Amino acid sequence: MRVHLVHAHPEPNSFVSAMRDVVIDELKAAGAIVTVCDLYQDRFNPVLSGNDFTSRSRPDYLVYTLEQRHGYTTSTLASDVACEAENVLTADLIVFTFPIFWFSVPAILKGWIDRVLLCGPMHSGNRGFYDLGGLRGKRTFTAMALGGRRNMFGPDALHGELETGMMRHFFQGTLGYVGLTVHQPFVAYHVPYITDHERQAQLQDLRVCLRDLDRQPTLKFPELGDFGDVLKRDRAR
Repeated sequence: MRVHLVHAHPEPNSFVSAMRDVVIDELKAAGAIVTVCDLYQDRFNPVLSGNDFTSRSRPDYLVYTLEQRHGYTTSTLASDVACEAENVLTADLIVFTFPIFWFSVPAILKGWIDRVLLCGPMHSGNRGFYDLGGLRGKRTFTAMALGGRRNMFGPDALHGELETGMMRHFFQGTLGYVGLTVHQPFVAYHVPYITDHERQAQLQDLRVCLRDLDRQPTLKFPELGDFGDVLKRDRAR
């Protein structure tokens, strides 16, 4: 199994970085080949621009998604984008480790999403998303940390649901959208405020989760076949 891990935390000694190390250790122990993109350490550029293409189909006006298609088919993507796209396309499992910032992913990870999840090979507006997305057949797993308590999340809780509410834009609108099978994420709660012993216990829970990853539940997303009449009407307009 080939695994590509995308890590987003600026502090090498952070709890999230410890989660990254647990992921690497466990998956390598299971026989996986693991590549890592450490966004902060690698100084990944999160800002998309026309410089992401060494040649453009339309030099006078930037339509980024169309240039992604052109750049991929003509091998004219910027080298950092091309390298990460290849890591994603050749992986069987894509793993993300990050803290939740402001109900979202860190900005540097959002930039990775914008630049690397290419229109064309990974998704398309013409019925090339969800269960027909370009990354169908591949799996993804996320280990994330936040400051809130577990009881702050849920259908009637203070912040509402986590995976299908606060972070729906990531799990459904990003990972599910490109066709990935999305495993239930591992969530470390209240991390800055608990004891080191409690943090170590959460890391052990992560190890147990990873050792049983193949049997971990997956999130459910729309399937285009269930909306065929709606899509037909849209195309007829």
